Amino acid sequence: MFWINIKRIIRSGFVNFWRNGFVSLASILVITITLFLIGSLIFFSAVLNFALDELRNKVDINVYFTTAAPEGDILALKGNLESLTEVSSVAYISRDEALAEFRTRHENDFLTLQALEELGENPLGASFNIRATETSQYESIARFLENVGPSAEGNSSIIDSINYNQNKVAIERLGRVIDGAETLGIAIIVVMAAISIVIVFNTVRLAIYTSREEISVMRLVGAENRFIRGPFMIEGFLYGIFSAVVSLIIFYPVTAWMGGATERFFGGINVFDYYIANFGQIFLIITVSGIVLGVISSYIAVRRYLGGKYYQVK
Repeated sequence: MFWINIKRIIRSGFVNFWRNGFVSLASILVITITLFLIGSLIFFSAVLNFALDELRNKVDINVYFTTAAPEGDILALKGNLESLTEVSSVAYISRDEALAEFRTRHENDFLTLQALEELGENPLGASFNIRATETSQYESIARFLENVGPSAEGNSSIIDSINYNQNKVAIERLGRVIDGAETLGIAIIVVMAAISIVIVFNTVRLAIYTSREEISVMRLVGAENRFIRGPFMIEGFLYGIFSAVVSLIIFYPVTAWMGGATERFFGGINVFDYYIANFGQIFLIITVSGIVLGVISSYIAVRRYLGGKYYQVK
């Protein structure tokens, strides 16, 4: 008996879906717009994360060592830094590498190169280029470096200077920009999700209103609420499935058209390539979102108005 009732509910949902063609089409269009917005947020989030990662990669602090600093002490400090959870990477530039880079930068400056030759020795010290895991962690890394002890071979510190203080304002400002952008992204997602639920909710109310007389008759003959609610939830499921398919089809030409523009503007990310590479994940998110919007909104709408004026026979 249970499975017979389930089959009846499913069949009734399919029949209502095809019979109420105009309402079904309107519901699918509304949910498609909603899913398109959700998908757009996925791409927006991907582009935003890429842009923020690019900004983070441009932020670093440099540590310059004295020319007398033993290489063994420098490498030991490098190992200590890499063991910190705050540190993402440490790039070591030796004295010889620093000199070679200096010569390359000034290869057309004859006077500078001549002065360098007259010195007879390498005046440049080694250096570190340090990237933090999070932008807010550069200050703690700088404090760690300031507390580094003297060289094992002398009483003076092996560190000549740290450029954190010069970059502190820019780093803090960038950190606020990144935090603000991430907060904005979350806020947009929450607002759009709320708007989507309200839109679908009212669309399902329209479907219920068109069936008010039929539902009134079902209540008069003693139908239980779950048998009244079931077909609408099946319709909501179908709305979600069809809307997801339409949305995924629309995203193909849209992302193909925008792919080149995003790659040129953001310097690397192509939304079309992202769509193809992550199609499985996007398909799952869009499909599940469509089903959830359709079914849950149908459930809430029927539950909210079950027994209300819409079910009274006119």
